[in-house]
Amino acid sequence: MKTPAHPTLIQRALGARQKRLQAQSPVLAASLVTVHRTCGQPSCRCAQGHKPVGHYLTWKEHGKTRSAYVPQALLPQVQQWQLEYRRLKRLLAEVSQLSLALVQTHTTHQRRQAGRS
Repeated sequence: MKTPAHPTLIQRALGARQKRLQAQSPVLAASLVTVHRTCGQPSCRCAQGHKPVGHYLTWKEHGKTRSAYVPQALLPQVQQWQLEYRRLKRLLAEVSQLSLALVQTHTTHQRRQAGRS
């Protein structure tokens, strides 16, 4: 994202991004992992390479990695929730960058305004 140079333009861009910061669906800050597992019985078909696929969410909680099974029926929703988290995270980074630019350009803009009086 290219940061505008003038404080008014920065404030306009900041306002536009702040309006988009509302979550449109549930937000999920976790990683989706696909696991191919075997049951351990030598006579089972999974022992010959036909491993069933399972989906799990992993996340950090108080410094420990936690995981939860994701049923196949919920998989599309969980993926959408992750996309919403990534969208909001990217927007927050842009808002932070614009806020910093606003602080950095404030003094320069005030000096220019004082010089015109």
